[in-house]
Amino acid sequence: MYEVTVEAGFSSGHYLRNYKGKCENPHGHNYKVQVTLAGAALDEAGLLLDFKLLKHVLRPVIERIDHQMLNELEPFTVLNPSAENIAKYFYDQTNEELAGMTHGRVRVKDCTIWETDTTTATYYE
Repeated sequence: MYEVTVEAGFSSGHYLRNYKGKCENPHGHNYKVQVTLAGAALDEAGLLLDFKLLKHVLRPVIERIDHQMLNELEPFTVLNPSAENIAKYFYDQTNEELAGMTHGRVRVKDCTIWETDTTTATYYE
């Protein structure tokens, strides 16, 4: 099995519903996202997936939420924009794009969101 990983950053605001404490108020973070892909077979160039291509896949996901209030964007109008749910959002969006692009050869192994330098949430299946 092969793995490749890329990281990217974005800044967004949010507030947590059904939460008692400071995070129930609107605030922002400089997030970092790390996406790791996995697959058993390399392409004809000997790559699982070109790093540049993976960054290209992440770009529209990041552009959609960068410098936005997450609570105002689907699916976070209903789903709480916690680090855990943001990690799953990146996992799902990236996996959906990769499935068609690689015909199932490459999948997302896991996605980690850094909300701060010392706090992370990871989603995987």
